Amino acid sequence: MWAELIQLLATGLWFILPAYVANATPVVLGGGRPIDGGRVFIDGRPIFGPGKTIRGFISGLIAGFILGVLQGLATGQLHFYSVLGFLLALGALMGDLLGSFIKRRVNLERGSAAPVLDQLGFVVLALLFASPVSVPPWEVILIILVITPPIHLGTNFIGHKLKLKERPY
Repeated sequence: MWAELIQLLATGLWFILPAYVANATPVVLGGGRPIDGGRVFIDGRPIFGPGKTIRGFISGLIAGFILGVLQGLATGQLHFYSVLGFLLALGALMGDLLGSFIKRRVNLERGSAAPVLDQLGFVVLALLFASPVSVPPWEVILIILVITPPIHLGTNFIGHKLKLKERPY
């Protein structure tokens, strides 16, 4: 039983890793011009806010794609993992943007906590974007959904301690 659980954990992490990397990269390499250009939505609030930048989005997309390429080289399935890595990265970044859009609509300030949305929104969209190429077994999806919140919270806490993030969540 333990061996099966460890195998599921490893499979889940291996599959979703490009999304995790894409989601984390903008914290380190982001900054600059906001994606929304400082524009506001019809409700008068920012579309995404100043924390969602063009450089962050592009760097996250490139980092997730590169990880997919590395996974492909490691497994001998370069084309499959390159495409999968790109789709997972794009989905993760779009999920993060969607989360920011929703947070602005409900008048949450930049950096405010939105449990579930913050921890799972990016990974759910990553899985949806990747689904034309690969849908992991339901057990792997469940593992991904279970491990993502503590991993997300842990990496955010580390980012906060390293002064890369203002808040530890």
